[in-house]
Amino acid sequence: MESSVTGAIIAQFAEDMKSFSQAEVIVVGGGPSGLMAALDLAKKKVKVLVVERNPHLGGGFWLGGFFMNTVTIRSPAESILDELGVKYKQFEKGLYGVPGPLICSKLIAATCEAGAGILNMVSFDDVVLRERNRVAGVVVNWTSASSLPKAISMVDPIALEAKVVIDATGHDACVVRKLEERGLYKVPGFGAMWIEKSEDEVVKHSGFCHPGLIVTGMAVSTTFGLPRMGPTFGSMLLSGRRGAALAYENLRKKK
Repeated sequence: MESSVTGAIIAQFAEDMKSFSQAEVIVVGGGPSGLMAALDLAKKKVKVLVVERNPHLGGGFWLGGFFMNTVTIRSPAESILDELGVKYKQFEKGLYGVPGPLICSKLIAATCEAGAGILNMVSFDDVVLRERNRVAGVVVNWTSASSLPKAISMVDPIALEAKVVIDATGHDACVVRKLEERGLYKVPGFGAMWIEKSEDEVVKHSGFCHPGLIVTGMAVSTTFGLPRMGPTFGSMLLSGRRGAALAYENLRKKK
């Protein structure tokens, strides 16, 4: 039985890795905007893979603000809660609250059930570039490799190809920052908190920042120099949805 269990794990992992080594869309970051983008794309039968550096998905969606796990959602994002079948409380007109573990687990489950691939404990390392510096995939490695002593951590990363990459890595904007390292983009960084302005602007600016690369969520603030939004998550969901729509439109144009 032990060998059967081991064999099943290895076989399924190998099958998944082979399948998603060439995806249509790779989402880097499994927080709310990344999961929302992956969910919408998977529903449209797009081959989408989520790469997450932590052992768990969800990012700050589990915790809300200040380690108090009430997640606040501003209109019109409550429509997504309705889609996911999440009950929520209205605090005032246009402001709603929901337990973080509830909305987060619902979003994760929906994304997985829709058919999105998940690769967790795997960190983004670099971009794959093609003609005219178009982003055509990501280079990844095991997250644990970075914590090993250098003398024994010479673990070569691997590359995963995609037609579109989505940077949903939060304020770190890891994928965009890698382009900056290569002199292909100048990152202004995010500004001071202004919730209402930030949420509206994040959704508005969600989209392509470089050929082959879409930004969603808090990475949008960093990429375009927008105010930070603080502990409210409505625009994270709407940003992910907008990113998915633009990725899907781009894929259809290429067919």
